Amino acid sequence: MIQLEKKQVKIISILIAVLFIGSVVAIALTQSGTGVASAAGGNVGVIDYRQVMSQHPDLNNVEQQMQTAIADVKREFEEKSAGMNDQEKADYYQQSQLRLQQKQQELVAPIEQSIQDAIKKVADNKGLQVVVEKTAVIYGGQDISQDVINRLGKK
Repeated sequence: MIQLEKKQVKIISILIAVLFIGSVVAIALTQSGTGVASAAGGNVGVIDYRQVMSQHPDLNNVEQQMQTAIADVKREFEEKSAGMNDQEKADYYQQSQLRLQQKQQELVAPIEQSIQDAIKKVADNKGLQVVVEKTAVIYGGQDISQDVINRLGKK
């Protein structure tokens, strides 16, 4: 019975880590489509949002904070779920997942905002009216990914 519980905790830990990584990628992909309707008649910039996010100077700090939060939740889950039945453990696990998601959103929001600010500044400097996600563009557009990365590095 104890081995089964340890195995469950390992599985939960892996699932939490996968959830975090997947969420960061999903957030990066969903935050890139603003302002597409005004593309007519103006210069268009393109950006590889995933590349910019992955090279953000604060990302390592956020990942470390999330790893700490995951370890804390894992430890808390092990301690508090010891006397719980399966349903109580499942409910407590869901609550723990929600807390981790909220923590992740709290930590990633300033990074996303700084990326949006850097994109706006680079676009303004280059006279671009629209910036879209690079994967949505078949042909054309001025890639500003490295310019945004450079601006983020100068904070």
